[in-house]
Amino acid sequence: MPALYIMIPAALVIVAIAIYVFFWAVDSGQYDDLDGPAHSILFDDQDPRHQAGVDEANASKPGQDKAPPHA
Repeated sequence: MPALYIMIPAALVIVAIAIYVFFWAVDSGQYDDLDGPAHSILFDDQDPRHQAGVDEANASKPGQDKAPPHA
């Protein structure tokens, strides 16, 4: 029984901290855009090493101008 006198207030403090952290995250904008980061990986910039391979392949073909790198 004496353990409950310590465990119940400790549990209440932990719940209060969790609620505070949740509201801090909401107020600071952590949950504003949930879909953007998931879709941004699909439209990320080209890997520079991959682009270098494409430029090298285009340079080996005679009679073709080098295409500018994509941004």
